[in-house]
Amino acid sequence: VVARPGSVRATGDPALPWMVADETGEPVGAVSGFLRDFLACGNSAASCRSYGHDLLRWFRFLAAVGVRWDQATRADVRDFVLWLRVARNPARDRHRPGTPGPGEVNARTGKAYLGAGYAPATVNHALSVLAEFYRYHAGTGLGPMVSPVPPQSRDGRRLNAHHSPLLPFPRHRRGAYRQKQPD
Repeated sequence: VVARPGSVRATGDPALPWMVADETGEPVGAVSGFLRDFLACGNSAASCRSYGHDLLRWFRFLAAVGVRWDQATRADVRDFVLWLRVARNPARDRHRPGTPGPGEVNARTGKAYLGAGYAPATVNHALSVLAEFYRYHAGTGLGPMVSPVPPQSRDGRRLNAHHSPLLPFPRHRRGAYRQKQPD
């Protein structure tokens, strides 16, 4: 069971429009430094909020298993992914009475509503956010020197880094813990 302490809050400060607060309401320093750098690289405030939510989810998970963020291992990342695959997404519980619930089928379109859990895209986004978070802290020397998050590709390089837009994309195997997503 992962408790839900902390929050992502608007600050009103253009240099850091969103912050991740711990259970006491204090900003999480490691996240604030990362988000400040993230914004300085030209990313939007909406992306900052999205990254904040992924990092809050990670910090909540680490608190539940009793691991500090700078002591996390690849096994912790694996367990986090496994937890995301089976956990209920609390955002799915907030729907109006009388509307279809998670996973039900829309009678008009035949499409299924979002399920009760986290989508594969959410899991993959969380892994990308964690990889950037640990890359930032390895670069500053304030965190572990090796990221606990496996690389996106099997050979450790960025996928299609020097791909010509005139050629078709080659088929590739997913990186460790990356979820299969429908095309």
